[in-house]
Amino acid sequence: MRKNFVAGNWKMNKTQAEATELVKALIPLVKDAKIEVAVCPPFTALQTVAGLVKGTNIRLGAQNCHFEKNGAFTGEISIEMLKEIGCDCCIIGHSERRQYFAETDEGVNKKAKALMAAGLTPIICVGETLEQREANQTEAIVIGQVRGAYDGIPAQDAAKTVIAYEPVWAIGTGKTATPEQAQEVHAVIRNLLTQLYDENTAQAIRIQYGGSMKPSNAAELLAKPDIDGGLIGGAALKAEDFAGIVNA
Repeated sequence: MRKNFVAGNWKMNKTQAEATELVKALIPLVKDAKIEVAVCPPFTALQTVAGLVKGTNIRLGAQNCHFEKNGAFTGEISIEMLKEIGCDCCIIGHSERRQYFAETDEGVNKKAKALMAAGLTPIICVGETLEQREANQTEAIVIGQVRGAYDGIPAQDAAKTVIAYEPVWAIGTGKTATPEQAQEVHAVIRNLLTQLYDENTAQAIRIQYGGSMKPSNAAELLAKPDIDGGLIGGAALKAEDFAGIVNA
């Protein structure tokens, strides 16, 4: 049985003071959650949030990392730096990283391998744009991204990863894939993982949905057999909204 996992991607939001306020409000609201919960603040708030969530049921994640251990990579953050602060998971390959910062499948693959070598959980994002969906390319795009991300990763490591399916056209737009649309793509991903590995590995990997999940639609989405949680954007910035999804 896969345990649902809801992670909040704060993106470029929240100062340290604002992060403190949000986490302090969130902790009592999700303390009895039966699922895994994580928050992914911006780098500048990670240390602050790490101190607040220590001893709680909230995991700490980062929004990106570099695959090299150290070196002349101005502006980058290494996995060891994240681990030292207290992160145990990290989002990689988010559509905004792909769109604005030239993130590639090859780069995502390198980051996934480096994260697992350090003992952190990669949350690997995949998803199609509106143009690609309208051109009936959804399956081809998502399959290509998953294949690229998992290239050379053995089954025992793959089973520890998390995938977040995010239809790019539903991120921050207020549009949401219907539960049926989301389930359809999640099933495609699960079937691909079975082909790449085996049934047991495919069934072990959790596939989150990301794309305007809210308290009002979370239960319906999470009821689908291949949707194992959510990677939450806008709703993660309000304690009550994020808790509402977690408790759904």
